[in-house]
Amino acid sequence: MPSPQGESRQGLAYALGAYAIWGFVLPIYMKLLAHVSPIEVVAHRIIWALPFAIAILLWQGTLRHALAHFREPRTLGLAALTAALISVNWGVFVYAVGTGQTVEAALGYYINPLVNIALAAIFLGERPTRLQGLAIALAAVGVAILTLKAGGLPWISLVLAMTFGTYGLLRKTVRVGASEGFFLEVALLAIPSIVLVLLFVPEKHFLNDGIETTLLVAAGPLTAVPLILYAAGARLLHFTTIGIMQYIVPTLMVLTAVFLFGEPFGGWQLVAFGFIWTALGLYTGTLFRRRVGKDTAVPTRPSSGLTP
Repeated sequence: MPSPQGESRQGLAYALGAYAIWGFVLPIYMKLLAHVSPIEVVAHRIIWALPFAIAILLWQGTLRHALAHFREPRTLGLAALTAALISVNWGVFVYAVGTGQTVEAALGYYINPLVNIALAAIFLGERPTRLQGLAIALAAVGVAILTLKAGGLPWISLVLAMTFGTYGLLRKTVRVGASEGFFLEVALLAIPSIVLVLLFVPEKHFLNDGIETTLLVAAGPLTAVPLILYAAGARLLHFTTIGIMQYIVPTLMVLTAVFLFGEPFGGWQLVAFGFIWTALGLYTGTLFRRRVGKDTAVPTRPSSGLTP
């Protein structure tokens, strides 16, 4: 049996693998599919994730238990809501990367933890601390600067943050594990995705080109693999560690967007992001304060979720 330190190193490797895929590999991958309709990309992402999700459950020996959830109306209804939210999130992310707005997408994932605090206060009665309230206010200033300079709300950032935040809120009420929840969501979305591809995508790329077909099919496993790595890492790391490491994803996205995709990142964006990074620093401080004196051999397991 590995030591706690060995487990932490292994968990760190798993988590870094997941975040590297979400923050670096996935944006580049979606950039390669920029000429394909986001609807078609997301539909194939769902369709080809389903067999992979089934394979995971077979390997875990939990497929029968997962199938039993289809006889639970409440679980099925909530899974349908989370599936709808995550499909919108994926679609907006694919659109953002394909249209050269990856920096704005990254902003959405930066402000997502602060949106979570606000949603928890509104719907779960969890009062934010003073530092958390200040963090939310600073993030709002950053968004306001972006709104004024761009001449409109950064809707991509806000949609990504709100859909993923609401997704996480609802997932807390669905009493299924990460793998089973992922299976339920893609299973519910599979048939609508097939219908969309067959009837509502005017210019189909699937089977018309070998490279495009391979990319569309591989998008399924690319969706599932980081989720598995994240879930494995989350079991071996403390909540504080996972909470801080989640910023790797939008940071990699910004670096990829600016230095590989050539997206602009001017002075006013730096000022706006400065407010948001300061807000995240305050939020991270609350995570550390919450964990002071509570470090144990068995780490607290955070709730699971899906990023891009």
